[in-house]
Amino acid sequence: MAKQGTILIVDDNRSILTAVRMLLENTFKEILTLNNPNQIPTTLHTKKVDVVLLDMNFSSGINSGNEGLFWLREIKKIRPDMQVVLFTAYADIDLAVSGIKEGATDFIVKPWNNAKMIDTLQAAYRQGPHSSGKKEKKKETEEEDTCQMFWGKSYEMQQLRTMIEKVSCTDANILITGENGTGKELLANEIHRLSPRHKKGPMVPVDMGAITETLFESELFGHVKGAFTDAQTDRAGKFEIAENGTLFLDEIGNLSYHLQAKLLTVLQRRSIVRVGSNTPIPINIRLICATNRNLEEMVNKELFREDLLYRINTIQVKLPALRQRSEDIVPLADIFLSKYADLYNKPHFTLQPDAQEKLKTQPWYGNIRELEHVIEKTVIMGESRLINADDIDCRPQSKQEKPLNEVTTLEEMEYQLIKNTIEKQNGNLSMVASQLGISRQTLYNKIKRYGL
Repeated sequence: MAKQGTILIVDDNRSILTAVRMLLENTFKEILTLNNPNQIPTTLHTKKVDVVLLDMNFSSGINSGNEGLFWLREIKKIRPDMQVVLFTAYADIDLAVSGIKEGATDFIVKPWNNAKMIDTLQAAYRQGPHSSGKKEKKKETEEEDTCQMFWGKSYEMQQLRTMIEKVSCTDANILITGENGTGKELLANEIHRLSPRHKKGPMVPVDMGAITETLFESELFGHVKGAFTDAQTDRAGKFEIAENGTLFLDEIGNLSYHLQAKLLTVLQRRSIVRVGSNTPIPINIRLICATNRNLEEMVNKELFREDLLYRINTIQVKLPALRQRSEDIVPLADIFLSKYADLYNKPHFTLQPDAQEKLKTQPWYGNIRELEHVIEKTVIMGESRLINADDIDCRPQSKQEKPLNEVTTLEEMEYQLIKNTIEKQNGNLSMVASQLGISRQTLYNKIKRYGL
């Protein structure tokens, strides 16, 4: 029989992991092993697993099977359709019944019979959603709809999650605030996924910092043929494309004052007029905006319209900085390790305790984006599966600015020049780009790169 499917084996005994891996090499296409059950959630979020062989006892001296039942429940929360076979040294019929009631597919007793183990695991695989093309297609659709947002375990993120689950089912306009790199667009996608609009219309993201003022109306409201030189055909804008769905305006604070008035008019009238046309087109969208700037402060400085601020922030949510949720840093790093190990065809890596501590003590002013960049570089340069602190190269942190005479690289010099100019121009990016002699788009790309 041809090898098929992926199995995840979870057991704290490395000898057992090795023995079972060798036994199943000719049965499963891919075999994953974990000796620490705490890594199960990360693995299930990053790998397409078909069957889990789960040990029932992980704590020394404790043989009640409660650990296995706990992790069985956690697996079912993440993947309700997952086929889980329990693995225990104790042929306790009550425990077996409890596990099956909790959703386990079957039960294997140690010491095991090789042929029976293979038969049991193959049967579990066949009971999965891959037994027919129709079910496989259904599974793929379900996976596309699953949550991509990493909520973590921190109190701040759990509070935010509770709030998001409440407001997502409404049509209220939402303003997401937070530092660069905290995952504002990912959160916007999650809000759309949880909303009734998810099945009715698309999620359409618009990077407001990347749209030039001359193209603003055409990009957002569309245009008709002949409206300007390059208008060869009618073209729908982002508002029309997002019909019945969600429109996400990222970096709304970068929108110039006079364009804010045009946006406000559309939101008040609930209709748009394409460039070159006089015909209003009704729109039905849910608006989510995001910014890393203090809009209230901008209102006081007359850089942002107060009436527009009221319109876009019916509900305001703030994503905490990564340094404020240190308990989520290592799980995020594990996700990125798996992601880039797969991308670059590398073996899977494990963070050693000193590496974990180094990651947790970094201020991460670039937040999740910076962490992902550091982990990607670590994977590319990694030579051992065990990652130590010295293997992780964290660049000089944004807030720890060096005196100019201590700057040693062009990157550091560019970062400090852009940062100083932004401060000098009070955040006016058009003036910053003009003073630096670069385009607004180039400036915006560099701001994202350096986490400014």
